[in-house]
Order: sequence, then structure tokens, then C-alpha cells
Amino acid sequence: MNYIQRAKKFNTKKRLGQNFLVDESVLDYIICAAGEIKNTTVLEIGPGMGFLTEKLCKNAKEVIACEIDDDAINFLNKNILPDNKNLKLIHNDILKTNICDLTKEKPIKIIANIPYYITSPIIAHLLGEIDDLNNQNRSQISEIILMVQYEVAKRIVANENSDNKEYGLLSILSQFYCDVEFLKKIKAKSFYPAPKVDSAIVRFKVKNEPAVKTDDYTFLKKVIKGCFLSRRKNIKNSLIQSGFDKECVIKTLKDLNINENIRGERLSLETINSIAKKMKENLNV
Repeated sequence: MNYIQRAKKFNTKKRLGQNFLVDESVLDYIICAAGEIKNTTVLEIGPGMGFLTEKLCKNAKEVIACEIDDDAINFLNKNILPDNKNLKLIHNDILKTNICDLTKEKPIKIIANIPYYITSPIIAHLLGEIDDLNNQNRSQISEIILMVQYEVAKRIVANENSDNKEYGLLSILSQFYCDVEFLKKIKAKSFYPAPKVDSAIVRFKVKNEPAVKTDDYTFLKKVIKGCFLSRRKNIKNSLIQSGFDKECVIKTLKDLNINENIRGERLSLETINSIAKKMKENLNV
């Protein structure tokens, strides 16, 4: 099937970050990565012209496709929906859509070739923030397979042992409620129109419990943001600059035997959680 010729007939919109996946081998790879889905409801974000949608409908119990673009919805209604009775189209912005309003099925899998400029907002919307323990969207989801920019994919799966530029807030947000896995790098030529950067497929497997336990997740979130406030500053100055009491910061780092000159991107989530717990303890003394 010539997906490129089909894609050329569509007026792609740069403002929506529309780059259609036209490489059938990659489409088939995503279906394979999704695993056994014949009894599963799949939510596809941004189906575009429905190239992946068609394949999902052949394999899944039900496919719910959420699309913001009017022209794409019209195309899908005319060309894809009639031949796929297990397809449900939702004309809405995914960032304004509650997953639990779309289906009573649980758990569902999400598959998305998302616009790169809203990667972080989409991850936060699907998984919830660090202190959002009872997020309704996350409670519906078992697994997410995302196509993202290659450099962003490296950030999603990074840890304190990765390159300094990769590990940060996006890494922790992604891994706080999920096990993440880098699946495959995808060349820009696999899309039409081809983006200026390569892409990658990453998998998020939602966990039953957050990555670390604490009695104050809002305080932990504040400490995490403080640790990554500035990559040029050490952990002591980053925390102080983010509003924490200077003496408390110094005492906390000393109590935990943490070098105050280390940078936040060299601290594991477990270590940052220890800092948050000890800092709160010292603040309450």
C-alpha cells in the first residue's frame, strides 16, 4: 500500500505537528509491540489519515481514535470508519479529554504518534503529576506506546547514570508511575512530510505503585523541581534558589552525607526522596 501517495493528498498542518507515519514496516512494528490486543480496547491519539488505525482495527477488540483536526476527522469518517465497525472516533483535543469518559473498559492500551511540541503535556495528562496519586486517566491504562522525538525518547528513559543533558524532570515524570523502555529508533524518512529530526518508539508500562513512597508527595515534587532548577548549579544552590531555607538545606545534605557540590542530575529518585524526607524533618524541628 502506498501510504506516501495517500498522505500527499492530505493538506498537512504544520501548526498541529502533523507528520504521518508512512513506513509500513514501522506500522507493523508498532502492532507487534502492542502485543495480544484481540480482547483489548486501544486508544489511538492523533490517528491522522488512519494508516495505523486500520491495522489496529484488524487486531484489537475496539479502537477509540481521538483526533483534534477537522479535516482528519472528515477523512476518517468517510474513508476509514465505514470498513471498521470496531472503530469509535472522538473529535477532541486529547489534553481536554478524560480517558475514563471514553470507555468503561479497563485496562486499555494507548498508542500515539504525537505532535512533538506537546510531548510533556500529553505524558503529564495521561499519567498525572508526581503528587496526583489517584489520577483517573492513569487508572484506566495498562500500557502506552509513544512515538516521540529521538532526543526526547532518550530523556524519557534516562537515569542518574545517563548523559547529564538527558536525565531530568521528564525522566522522573515518565518513570514515577511507569516502567519505561526504549524500543526502536525511527528515521525521519519514515514520515510524510519528513520532520527535521529522527524519532523513537518508547513503551510505558503503568505500575500499581509509585516509584518511591513518602507521606508528602507535593513536598517531594517541590524538591524534585528544586534539584533540577539549574543544571549549572550544585544541589545546595539549586535547592536554596528554589526557595528552601539555606540552613535546612545545608544540614540535610550533611545529615545524609551528600556532597553539596553534586548536581541534581547525578541524584537518583531514591536519593532525592531521602533529601525531601530529611529536609521536611529538619524544617519541623
